[in-house]
Amino acid sequence: MARADAEEGAAVAPGPSPAKGYLPVPGEAPAGRVSAEPQNGPKACCLVGNGVPRDGRAAASGAVGRPQTPPAPEEETQARLLPTGPGEETPGAEDRPGPRTALSTRRFVVLLIFSLYSLVNAFQWIQYSIISNVFEGFYGVSSLHIDWLSMVYMLAYVPLIFPATWLLDTGGLRLTALLGSGLNCLGAWVKCGSVQQHLFWVTMLGQCLCSVAQVFILGLPSRIASVWFGPKEVSTACATAVLGNQLGTAVGFLLPPVLVPNTQNNTDLLACNISTMFYGTSAVASLLFILTVIAFKEKPQYPPSQAQAVLKDSPPEEYSYKKSIRNLFKNIPFVLLLITYGIMTGAFYSVSTLLNQMILTYYEGEEVNAGRIGLTLVVAGMVGSILCGLWLDYTKTYKQTTLIVYILSFFGMVIFTFTLDLGYIIIVFVTGGVLGFFMTGYLPLGFEFAVEITYPESEGTSSGLLNAAAQIFGILFTLAQGKLISDYGPKAGNIFLCVWMFVGIILTALIKSDLRRHNINIGITSSDIKALPVDSPTDQESKTIMMSKQSESAI
Repeated sequence: MARADAEEGAAVAPGPSPAKGYLPVPGEAPAGRVSAEPQNGPKACCLVGNGVPRDGRAAASGAVGRPQTPPAPEEETQARLLPTGPGEETPGAEDRPGPRTALSTRRFVVLLIFSLYSLVNAFQWIQYSIISNVFEGFYGVSSLHIDWLSMVYMLAYVPLIFPATWLLDTGGLRLTALLGSGLNCLGAWVKCGSVQQHLFWVTMLGQCLCSVAQVFILGLPSRIASVWFGPKEVSTACATAVLGNQLGTAVGFLLPPVLVPNTQNNTDLLACNISTMFYGTSAVASLLFILTVIAFKEKPQYPPSQAQAVLKDSPPEEYSYKKSIRNLFKNIPFVLLLITYGIMTGAFYSVSTLLNQMILTYYEGEEVNAGRIGLTLVVAGMVGSILCGLWLDYTKTYKQTTLIVYILSFFGMVIFTFTLDLGYIIIVFVTGGVLGFFMTGYLPLGFEFAVEITYPESEGTSSGLLNAAAQIFGILFTLAQGKLISDYGPKAGNIFLCVWMFVGIILTALIKSDLRRHNINIGITSSDIKALPVDSPTDQESKTIMMSKQSESAI
């Protein structure tokens, strides 16, 4: 593995040229103040530096002869080093470099490690449900008990998401990653002590630890992509990070039926097979935890994009987690996305949890094929995730892509529902693949769309809330669909999901697309973005500047 010190800044590139209107301030200079002055229009600005002679200020600003009225205190807002609007000139910008950005090769190591321990966590989520009948017989419990081994993931997420996102915002990316990987490893080892028929509570305890680990995992893809990857690869990186979780679900569908076949007549052999699966999982989880400790770094030396240069190293005293949450819930497009993402992902969770029961209703004795159908569903979704990520990086058409994928997921669910009972399992493979391609492919779309419409709020907070909504809908959908399957059959349960997905299509169409992060990266500022003061990547290259807004009537 290449040394980190040699990697950082290997592809260092200067920021936007001064001609694009950035406002760099030397590290030694005191904070400046910008006052509105109607020169070339009401939006023109001039830089007034504290400690500079009056004549120098007048010459630099090009101010007219009449006196300037000092702005009211409430009109002063903190701002980061943002580019000015097109056509606006910045005094002194000709000979001062913009914020320095670079891409570190370590970003691929960070992404790989995260994807792998996320894979193991997702594997442990689904390893019980896909062979639910086997575990029911081994532990002597009902199907609802086994369903709760999956639903505990969803239940734990809801109350813990707020402290987890607070920790991510205040403690940092590395600490959150260590907690996620460490708890995942601990939960896997606890399960190794549950391979006796009377120790169902021990396996539930281990699963609870894994579910807590999940809280520190699911919110990281968009944060890792934003902190480590450039604007032309951020959506693909997010999709790849989500891909690890999807791949874990796929492996969870595939391996348990193979490792733990249905040998209810030989309890000792069954216990040996379960033990093999648990110990193998623990060994892999332990290796990944060690790699996380060694190689997972908080952030690169230089930000990978202008959007990150704006947000870099925000002082903790200027950050309010409660205010961030309030801002997100005041953002109507985000609230709509919160609901639609919850519906789609909750439906996926429900289908994944109950897939074994649905398949065995029509195809008795096909536990292995039920796992393979789940594998097909998720692998197709992995392909969809990567293609959607590449498409977003190329086109930046977030709302259009999200809406189209939502509609196609709905049609996939309808087709899956009405072909499940035809008696040809090969058709279920095909329809499951189509459903998975769009339904699972939607997951990174929701993350990236949320980051765009909520910038500059924390990616971890927006992603965490999306996942919380998904867990809530997942619990409700799993309970409701499970009851419908028990009483009326799989078709009734799937129709229930189709109705909710149609509601999600309507709400998605109502989301207003305001690509704030993308606008910052291409040099377009928005008056709606109010950022906090930050330091530069090296803490010496530039300092925060103060900007004052003055109404035309006060000038």
